[in-house]
Amino acid sequence: MKRIFPILSAVIFLLAFNIEKTHKVKGVVTDQSGEGIPGVNVVEKGTTNGTVTDISGAYEITLPAQQAILTFSSVGYKTQEVKVKGRNEINITLKQDVSKLNEVVVTGMAVEMDEERKVSNSSIRIRGVASGVNPQQSYVIQNDHYTNHNTEDYAVINENQFHKPEDQPLSTFSIDVDAASYSNVRRYLNNGLKPPTDAVRIEEMINYFNYDYKEPTDEHPFSINTEIADCPWQEGHYLLHVGLQGKRIPKENIPASNLVFLIDVSGSMGQTNKLPLLKSAFKMLVEELRPEDRVAIVVYAGAAGMVLPSTSGSDKEQIIKALDNLNAGGSTAGGAGIKLAYKIAEENFIEDGNNRIILATDGDFNVGQSSNGFLENLIVEKRKSGVFLTTLGFGMGNYKDDKMEILADKGNGNYAYIDNISEAKKVFVNEFGGTMFTIAKDVKIQIEFNPEKVAGYRLIGYENRKLNAEDFNDDKKDAGELGSGHSVTAIYQVIPIGGPADDFLKSVDDLKYQKGKSKGRKYSDEWATVKFRYKKPNGFKSILMTQAIDITPGSFEETSDDFRFSAAVASFGLWLRESDFMGESNPEMVVNIAKESLGKDEFGYRHEFLKMVRSSKYMAKMD
Repeated sequence: MKRIFPILSAVIFLLAFNIEKTHKVKGVVTDQSGEGIPGVNVVEKGTTNGTVTDISGAYEITLPAQQAILTFSSVGYKTQEVKVKGRNEINITLKQDVSKLNEVVVTGMAVEMDEERKVSNSSIRIRGVASGVNPQQSYVIQNDHYTNHNTEDYAVINENQFHKPEDQPLSTFSIDVDAASYSNVRRYLNNGLKPPTDAVRIEEMINYFNYDYKEPTDEHPFSINTEIADCPWQEGHYLLHVGLQGKRIPKENIPASNLVFLIDVSGSMGQTNKLPLLKSAFKMLVEELRPEDRVAIVVYAGAAGMVLPSTSGSDKEQIIKALDNLNAGGSTAGGAGIKLAYKIAEENFIEDGNNRIILATDGDFNVGQSSNGFLENLIVEKRKSGVFLTTLGFGMGNYKDDKMEILADKGNGNYAYIDNISEAKKVFVNEFGGTMFTIAKDVKIQIEFNPEKVAGYRLIGYENRKLNAEDFNDDKKDAGELGSGHSVTAIYQVIPIGGPADDFLKSVDDLKYQKGKSKGRKYSDEWATVKFRYKKPNGFKSILMTQAIDITPGSFEETSDDFRFSAAVASFGLWLRESDFMGESNPEMVVNIAKESLGKDEFGYRHEFLKMVRSSKYMAKMD
């Protein structure tokens, strides 16, 4: 017994001696010409601890030890490994991988070599990445010509037009708290490319950011905030800013969660920016779970199966082990996976709890019933169970944005695109409550414009969320959900009476049977009346809120930081879309507005936007 104590003491001493404090390393990754390389994966070897370089090639990573090995990898470049050796700054120059530049099929951002070459008289196929070729598209080189095989899908957006209040006094739409479009656009711009027009959903770019609106003080779960001022990109027009702020529920007060992770492990998820990134993202969420929360894991490839039964959030080690054991391979039976996930969620349903499926995929369903129509009908039927659906998108090249948007929209959930580990932290850590807990569902907005004040109006964005006027009072009509602490912003471009309207308003013949508007009414000082309908998370009857907008328009420079910053984001979206209504919008103007309206910016998201806009002038247009 006496011999045990010296041995234990020695072991404790050795363990204490070898425990090192965390060690931060930063640096810049450049190419051989000295230019910074964005999107380089910087990973601690043998772990999932990693980051990616920003638009200028800079990175920062926290390591558990000073003797770690860092791996630097990027499309079209040779991977490098560097021993840290206690250094705090490591700058790297990556060399192009010339061996993969001649005969390739380009697929996303990852390098996937075929086991064998398929040779014919007309073509040679090898999976890889070509330098100078658009990394968002797939190509086959045939007879020295590139054939485009990009299969990313986006729903068509028909831009909102200006309307006269006399002809169309009501503007009705569902709120949208999704932010996927912003991070997807960022992915393109970080690779020096202009995003497809239909990938730019301006309302999602605006709502990516939190705004400092006043919280509700009454019985309603959100407050209403309005401002109106000059439009910076169109002289003589105004911007009407309508903001909602959801009540913030402390994490400890959020009801217990019954979660099902529904994970795509098909072959298309094998790339480093898909399943490996997905695992790291979900591990962040697992660390946020409480003992009363529960998690099950369902996976699908050629078929669907449960790999982890519903498990307490206190057993984090078991949940993480199940995630680590996942590997990619096979085809994609998405419909079967969704059905099984709902079955597991319903079997473990928590009354008055947060019952939610979190679907993580690239959206490329290709086995079984997987059409958008089938999946939409399936989700509409399943949402009656009270289980919400959050969708997380990963990857590129074959990404199905349109399918992901439909699933979240119809599943009473939200939709985010995870392009790097920082975005995963934003979704699962910084905005945990908004992502995971709904405080109001089927939230609709209807604004009636006053023809005494308004000659014309146009809603910026929300094209995929428009509703018919009669849908506002129809409680059977689905709409968007608002999460704890979430803010929602809508911006209208308004033409005041007497303002420049000729190039914006299309005329129609005078109506024969309608009553003419009366002059000098008692509401002549009001610009509009905004109405909201919402339901409680477990409710079926909507609640109405109404507020008149009778504020006096001010100068743009005197508005709040939130008003000006959201206007800057909207202007940038108009410029990216090459909108018919972009006016004087351009990156220089956006930068000038954004840099003066950064506000608190706790997590640096507004500064990141500013940096992204500054670099956008270098982007290449896609064919």
